[in-house]
Amino acid sequence: MRPETAAIHGGYDIEPTTRSIAVPIYQTVSFGFDSADHAAALFNLEAEGHRYGRISNPTNAVLERRMAALEGGSDALCVSSGQAALYYAVMNLVEPGRNIVSVPQLYGTTHTMFGHILPGLGISVRFAESDSTAAIGALIDSDTRAVYCESVGNPAGNITDIEALADVAHRNGVPLVVDNTVATPILLRPIEHGADIVIHSLTKFLGGHGTTLGGAIVDSGRFCWKDQAERYPMFSRPDASYHGLVYTEHYGSAAYIARCRSVYLRTIGAALSPMSAFLLLQGIESVAVRVNRHVENTRVVARFLRADPRVSWVNYAGFSDSPYHALAQHYFGGRVPSLLTIGLEGGYAAAVRFYDTLKLIRRVVNLGDSKTLACHPASTTHRQMSPEEQIRAGVTPETIRLSIGIEHVDDIIADLDQALAAASQAQHDTQSAAEEVR
Repeated sequence: MRPETAAIHGGYDIEPTTRSIAVPIYQTVSFGFDSADHAAALFNLEAEGHRYGRISNPTNAVLERRMAALEGGSDALCVSSGQAALYYAVMNLVEPGRNIVSVPQLYGTTHTMFGHILPGLGISVRFAESDSTAAIGALIDSDTRAVYCESVGNPAGNITDIEALADVAHRNGVPLVVDNTVATPILLRPIEHGADIVIHSLTKFLGGHGTTLGGAIVDSGRFCWKDQAERYPMFSRPDASYHGLVYTEHYGSAAYIARCRSVYLRTIGAALSPMSAFLLLQGIESVAVRVNRHVENTRVVARFLRADPRVSWVNYAGFSDSPYHALAQHYFGGRVPSLLTIGLEGGYAAAVRFYDTLKLIRRVVNLGDSKTLACHPASTTHRQMSPEEQIRAGVTPETIRLSIGIEHVDDIIADLDQALAAASQAQHDTQSAAEEVR
């Protein structure tokens, strides 16, 4: 199935007991066993089935199969948030004393995890100076266990050359992990371009309505953990916590997700509730239609903003002079995702005035909602970073991040226009007052 169809039908056949067309919500903690032998077989991973709601659930299983189908992967695991997905995805690969190499353009909380949390666990993260293959390749050594990037940086809006990064990662015997939240599998499927593991904050475009937290990890099934047993012994050595199970022998190409579920979801427990899985499935059914509207609205808004003299700059890969325009054409066919950043004449003060004056557009740190959303990263999502780290991540004091929604585009533009007018007037008043003082 193509992604638009997989979003509606992927991972679910008519439920055999009730013949329900909609995916049922299995709102239960536990699942019954036929006998002691049946229970033992499930816990030994010798039989298929559900044991306990923290580990798996039939509703969640549909969401996992649908995400695998959408991304063209072999298997998936869904958890309680995008941050939990990121943590599990990385911890499933890296042992203390090892490192991962990352692009610098990252979501603020991802940077916090990489820069502060993982080092406390003995795992170092090497931030490249840029997202170029030369910058990434220079940091990879024998202790590197993954290369990490966002397909579209949040909030920088940079587009990563996934094929090039996959090539440098694979030449060094490590997988490429890609956060595909902003692009969604409707615009880009990183596995088709060489990525090995794809993660999502389902909270964003896939859920689409700002109601439900969730995260997903999708495995391509193509990275051969057995061939890299020295780097990744956790997949090829007996797991003492599971009766000496060897994941590559028991699960073959599905070893990565199986271990992620058995070791991290089972023991740390960031489980997605079945009600949340159901709500996310509802959002996914309409994601293709919504993304089309997001993309078109963003194109119109970006042109309006660039033509306005009250706006200093607009970072949007749809413009031919953008440094990422060629990559946008290559990976998206010109259908640029609906995340853009702007800077206003008047710098930080003007940005804050603009932000505070918005009416229709919501002031939040979320993105990917059906509603248009605005964020001032320097004071919110990236506030914990140093000024130098903010600059490398694509955040300046005057940066406003816009996630363009699916409202009528004229109404979005009208709100932007009145907020720009207020910011411009405030700047004029400030200048006039300064001149009077002089």
